[in-house]
Amino acid sequence: MEDDLKEIAERAERVAEDSSLLGISLSAAVLAVLVAVATLLGHRAHTEELLLQTQSSDLWAEYQAKSIRQSTYESLSGVLGVTQTGDTAKTAKLAQDFHDKSVRYEVDKKELKQKANELQLEQRKARHRGNRFDLAEALLEMALVITSITLLTKKRYFWYFGLLMGVAGVVTALSAALIM
Repeated sequence: MEDDLKEIAERAERVAEDSSLLGISLSAAVLAVLVAVATLLGHRAHTEELLLQTQSSDLWAEYQAKSIRQSTYESLSGVLGVTQTGDTAKTAKLAQDFHDKSVRYEVDKKELKQKANELQLEQRKARHRGNRFDLAEALLEMALVITSITLLTKKRYFWYFGLLMGVAGVVTALSAALIM
């Protein structure tokens, strides 16, 4: 970012010498700002991706814990069903309690699985948005460099090509908003 600002200052000095470079310098400055915006949006999208990944991992860990508890209660219920005890009514009640807890964990697991899958879908979308912003950043950086070549060579076809690359970068960045 500091290098971009220095480069803009150098261009401003050249423009003072040759006013025909004003449009080129202005477009280069706009491209530098667009690079910064695309970079910022890309970083934010990737940060969101990481947060969603963490949340999803937490839900899957909770899902596993409930699976273990469910299995334990199912096993205990089964063991009590075949065990001889002095108080069969109490044993039957305890076995039913274990079975009920097992069923409750099954319901909880379904909800957790659904939430975790939704978060994983959101994570993929955030990753695709971030990748799209990264591509936009690269295109805008190339546009900035190509536009800068115009200042050195004074050949306007570099400027036009740089503007074309800049438009491609902006369209790519805007397309990230379409990822729902």
